[in-house]
Amino acid sequence: MSMIRIAPEVHLVLDPDTAVVAEEREDSILYSMDPVFERMDKLDAISDDLVNSLSPSKPLMNSWPGRENTSYMAGIYGNAFYGIVVGLAFSGLLALIIFIQRLIEGGM
Repeated sequence: MSMIRIAPEVHLVLDPDTAVVAEEREDSILYSMDPVFERMDKLDAISDDLVNSLSPSKPLMNSWPGRENTSYMAGIYGNAFYGIVVGLAFSGLLALIIFIQRLIEGGM
């Protein structure tokens, strides 16, 4: 952000962003906000990436192209694995209970 000096002898400046003509003052300091805006744009991209990480079909910032559904497929495989493990454990426990009941009934 810079000021355009219209008439230096009468201390008039123009702000090109707002198109305002004003008197130049020596007691005010003007800082450029461009580095701050660049960092804000970077943080905005990071926050968008964080929101995109919640959706399995959105691409992430640091991922390779074509990997949009990776977390979706990982969720399917992970849930299928845990479903099979829990199902087998439940079936084994049920078979053990039935076996113990038949031993008790047959022994009496």
